[in-house]
Amino acid sequence: MSAPLDIDQLQTFVAIVDTGSFTKAAGRVFKTQSAVSMQMRRLEERIGKQLFIKDGRGNRLSAEGDKLLNYARRIIRLNSEAIAAFDDNRLEGTLRIGTPDDYADRYMPEIIGRFAKTHPNVELYIVCEPSVDLAEKMAKGELDIALVTHNPQLRTSDVVRTEPLCWVGSANHPLKDDAPVPLAVGRRDCQWRQLACSALDADGRDYQILFTSWSSTVVAAAVLAGMAVSILPESALRTGMKVLTQNDGFPPLPPVQIGLMKRPGLSTSLMNAITDHISACLDNITPSSVEDDLESDVKALPRYYPRLRAGNLMPGW
Repeated sequence: MSAPLDIDQLQTFVAIVDTGSFTKAAGRVFKTQSAVSMQMRRLEERIGKQLFIKDGRGNRLSAEGDKLLNYARRIIRLNSEAIAAFDDNRLEGTLRIGTPDDYADRYMPEIIGRFAKTHPNVELYIVCEPSVDLAEKMAKGELDIALVTHNPQLRTSDVVRTEPLCWVGSANHPLKDDAPVPLAVGRRDCQWRQLACSALDADGRDYQILFTSWSSTVVAAAVLAGMAVSILPESALRTGMKVLTQNDGFPPLPPVQIGLMKRPGLSTSLMNAITDHISACLDNITPSSVEDDLESDVKALPRYYPRLRAGNLMPGW
């Protein structure tokens, strides 16, 4: 029988990938750099594959290392869940989380599903509102954590995910070349709306705002029906949508950054627990992997999380 993989080695391996170097990883896992290097040599011997390739003065993941990374994260997460399941000192309390509904639709099933398994005694109260409103609630102390669109000019948040921002239209309804671009966007203070209008203005492209809503469901419906064009982060693309590029006459957009706001004074243990889950889930999410897990995570919520409550929670929850 093959010997099992060493959790400690896997944790060091993930730390190297997350920090970008053996030296920084050594500080994270409280080991010397030589001990980290030794662990990676032993892990490579156990796997029988080279996990890192020399790249100048640094190292980068090999194809085999990239393949192992997903397994390593899953093994570490399951190990943590198993330990937490038998922890008599498990966390309790209430966490008030805010998120725009487009982030809730895409990210929260994964975050809630994972967090619920390890902390079933923590009640989550979830509010879905635009980033600007969530920032106001954070300032008033009405929320503990908020996922927002990162905008350092308006609010302070820690960036937890960066991804491309895309123009999207219907894959089944082509746009008229000689007509102004019909837009479905958020309210006037929506950062993405401002980006879309500024990009089209700079490109000299005529447009007309036909639909205004802070609901991602309404915006997506307008796009899928072929009635409008909008902008969405890459991970929020849906079946039936087409990404519109410069070849279609649309200017490039800057990437979107998702930020995390935290209330000062929040219990350190609660804050670390939820922020660790958020960071890990957002780091692992891809358009394909989330679609595979979404249905099972949502179905599991009543079993794992009977204490889930909603403020302005998205429809259907």
